[in-house]
Amino acid sequence: MQLRTINFKSITKALSLCCFLYVGTIGAQEIIPDEVVKEKVKDSVVNTTRVKADGVAAVVGDFIVLESDLDREIAQLEAQGADLSGVSRCELFGSLLEKKLYAHQAIQDSVLVNELYIKSMVDQQLQGILAQTGGDMQGILDFYKKDSEQALRDEMYEINKNGYLAQEMQKKVIDNVEVTPEEVRTFFNEIPKDERPTFGTELKVAQIVVIPEVTEEAKQAVIDRLNGFKKDIENGSKFATKALFYSEDSGSKNNGGLLPAMNRKQPRMVKEFRDVAFNLQEGEISEPFETDFGFHIIYLEKIRGQEYIVRHILLRPEMSPETIQKAQEKIEKVRELIVSGKTTFAEAAREFSDEEETKFEGGRLTNPTTQDFNFELTKMDTEMYTQIQGLKDGEVSQVIQDEDRINNIKFKIMTVTDRIDDHEADYARDYLKIKELALQDKQVRAIEKWQKQVIAETYVKINGEYRDCEYQNNWLKNE
Repeated sequence: MQLRTINFKSITKALSLCCFLYVGTIGAQEIIPDEVVKEKVKDSVVNTTRVKADGVAAVVGDFIVLESDLDREIAQLEAQGADLSGVSRCELFGSLLEKKLYAHQAIQDSVLVNELYIKSMVDQQLQGILAQTGGDMQGILDFYKKDSEQALRDEMYEINKNGYLAQEMQKKVIDNVEVTPEEVRTFFNEIPKDERPTFGTELKVAQIVVIPEVTEEAKQAVIDRLNGFKKDIENGSKFATKALFYSEDSGSKNNGGLLPAMNRKQPRMVKEFRDVAFNLQEGEISEPFETDFGFHIIYLEKIRGQEYIVRHILLRPEMSPETIQKAQEKIEKVRELIVSGKTTFAEAAREFSDEEETKFEGGRLTNPTTQDFNFELTKMDTEMYTQIQGLKDGEVSQVIQDEDRINNIKFKIMTVTDRIDDHEADYARDYLKIKELALQDKQVRAIEKWQKQVIAETYVKINGEYRDCEYQNNWLKNE
């Protein structure tokens, strides 16, 4: 059998281009004004300061690509923090064509656009901009050279809609791509030995967490406060204003508590939140209720078909100095038990830890990327790395004060085990990582096959200097 050379750089590059073209289109989109585009292009991947008259650079199906679109795309990517070093202007133009191709084909395939979701994202984006500019709408319109708020919203809507279509179409192409164990084995065996990837130092991380107890008095104080907000709103105050000033949900407070449009089919929604939201009438405010995140009230702003537009206010009960001190003393005693050898870290985690997700695994953390217990040191979350760096295998850290989305304060101790130094990929030991590489390779090949077929069936015209680019895809329809 002829061996197929696996080019890991090309796989990574192809997936990276996909990522910074499609990830973040919804939710982090900015509209870059022409002045910024011209300034950005001087410092971007292209060494040119020419400012050309805007014209049609390409046509892909129903979409026209203007000369300015690529400069705007580069400025957009740089504004989002994308690393464009080593990426040529031709490569980025080809990726922009791919984006238009996905959006065009999504329309042909009747991919549904969640208009309410896109409108709610535009609302959130605009609210975010207003929050940064002190509510100066006229200043925003002047900056973006728009005659009216509606004109700005329309452009933001089109940007988000086309990004949404492209994203959904790409997902449709690769969603059903899977690899079998035999395909993983074949993929690995076809990699020449001197080209096999090297995986960095790996280790397992475990932790024991103690969370200060919240008293019933503290819970009631929060409930009373939320009831006060509700009464104020019913007497004429704005829910959005209350959320902006008082909500402890950092993800929505700047948008007046507005959440992305909800529907009953959404997965991973907090059950208590779902039960309350979908039992409200339009314009109704809920009673205070509790979730793992704290206490909420919800305002059901509108019902549009199957979509629910809701705002919420989140408050967390305050922890008393006494309960905080008690939790700290408890974790210090647990550490003493482990260090003295009276119990093991795993046994102590199962008996004393308040973290349900890890305690029954002896405190071991699951890697969210690989879904196993191994963490590659160079890819570890920065915060976790700073907490475990310097720990020897089996050593127990000092008590660490920490916080998360649910708990304003918690105490923990950590340990590391099963350290494996840098090593060449081993099929048995690194199966999950090799499987992910095999899946990425198959996804890239599925995308290439899809693009080749769709480009052949789609009207494409490339103009001017972009005809001189060397593309991976047959955009010029050369035989």
